[in-house]
Order: sequence, then structure tokens, then C-alpha cells
Amino acid sequence: MKIIFATGNQNKVRECHEILDGLGLSVISQKEAGLAPEVEENGTTFEENAMIKAKAVAGLAPEAIVIADDSGLEIDALNKEPGIYSARYMGEDTSYDIKNRNLLDRLKGVEEDKRTARFVCAIAVVMPGGESFTCTGTIEGYIGDEPMGENGFGYDPIFYVQPQGVSTAALSPEEKNAISHRGKAMRKMREELAKRLGEKA
Repeated sequence: MKIIFATGNQNKVRECHEILDGLGLSVISQKEAGLAPEVEENGTTFEENAMIKAKAVAGLAPEAIVIADDSGLEIDALNKEPGIYSARYMGEDTSYDIKNRNLLDRLKGVEEDKRTARFVCAIAVVMPGGESFTCTGTIEGYIGDEPMGENGFGYDPIFYVQPQGVSTAALSPEEKNAISHRGKAMRKMREELAKRLGEKA
């Protein structure tokens, strides 16, 4: 059985494939499946937006397991911005180098203990037949003074974690998957899928 991940981000597809390894499920992106649904992400939470995307793709591929995620960065000193608008912050076509620099500029002069932040990831799953569920994971950290690391993507270079004291972009993929918001949500998803498929998680 295959999973269609409602994303065009191959990094997310790779992370999903690594975490689901052993369940006998192949993971492909919606682009690889030849699907391009019109989706309006008008939910007010990460969970709602993830489910909107998953159901849009599931409507075009009812025989597959469809998953979608909605994730973002919440910065407490900025009233939890960019939040559910993380991907669209400053425009979807704006590079993350520019987005990250803007956030760092807005936090200039803010002490480290006030730079608390978290990544949130909600994953929605629609099974063949229409059953659906969501899983959510978070990782707490803080926004550093400068970008660090080459391994991550998105906001990873400015999001630092303890006790390592480095950004999530400076962690190896294995280290990041072990603690990341998406890793936590995907491991919960793996357990739920294993139950439904009668496999050992």
C-alpha cells in the first residue's frame, strides 16, 4: 500500500519515509502521484489546515493512504508569529534566508530567556474508506542570534535547542528526527497506522 504525502517538499517526504521504514509502505509526494488539487488553507489551527490538505488529495486518490502536515514556528516574543502562516510569511516565494533575517531583526535586543519558541507539526491522515485522524508534535527551543548549520531547511537555522545549544540545522538528520516536532508527530502517526494495518510499530 502506498502513502501519498500532500506536499511538494521532498525533504518532508524523505523524513516520512525514514520514520515509516519497516511498515512496508512506500511514500510518494502528491506531485509524484500526478495530483495537484486546489487547496485553500483557511483553517485556524495547524490541525485544521493539515486535514484540509489531506482531504483534498484523498478526494483524488481514494485508494491510497493520504497524509498532510501543517507545521510552523511560534515565537513567544512576537505573539506566536509566524504561526500557521509560517509558510506564507512575507510571501510563499520569499526565500527563508530573507524570512529568517527579518525575524532576527525583529528580535534584536530581546534577551535569550525571552526568545522562547517552538515548532509545531500537525499531521492529518485519511485512510482508504474515509477514516481520518491527526497527530501533533512540538519541540521547544529559542531563537538564536544568528543562523547556524547547513543540514536543515526553512526556519531550522535560527531555531536553537538545549542541551545541545545549536540550531536544528546543525544537527544530523538522525538527531533532528529524534527530537523534532515532525519526528514526534510522525512517530505517533506510525503507531496509529500500525494499529490500523495490523502491523507492529
